[in-house]
Amino acid sequence: MSATSQVFRGFANPVDPSPNEMRAWAYSPDSVPLSSMPPDWDLLISGDRLVSTLFDLAMDPACPARRFALHCCYIYAADAIRTGFKAHPRRKLRKLVEEAEEEGDELMATWAHNTRVLLAKPTLFDYHDWCEGGLVRHVRRLQ
Repeated sequence: MSATSQVFRGFANPVDPSPNEMRAWAYSPDSVPLSSMPPDWDLLISGDRLVSTLFDLAMDPACPARRFALHCCYIYAADAIRTGFKAHPRRKLRKLVEEAEEEGDELMATWAHNTRVLLAKPTLFDYHDWCEGGLVRHVRRLQ
């Protein structure tokens, strides 16, 4: 069964959703609106366990929750870089950045570019842009 044909029946534990639950929700996000999720849900789920799923969703232009998934990718990248890769492995982030550069559309290429810029200049970190969705709402390439 493909992700788009799965019926979303809710999260067993919204604070720790499974990759399958996340995928099913992303293709019918109105079934459980973000406003009903725990506070800072985006920060809670943007970790190693779901990053591959969130990245795949962000890579899919047809995904209704694509912008949310991209927002989570920005959180993941910033968390990895700001902690000196103590929070998340450098190799994993590098793999995602390379995949976005090679196979992603302009939105994902911009995420990859911005991640590389932050890696080179960690002082450019801005909480609003990286963790509150600023770079998703106002798409731009950092210099």
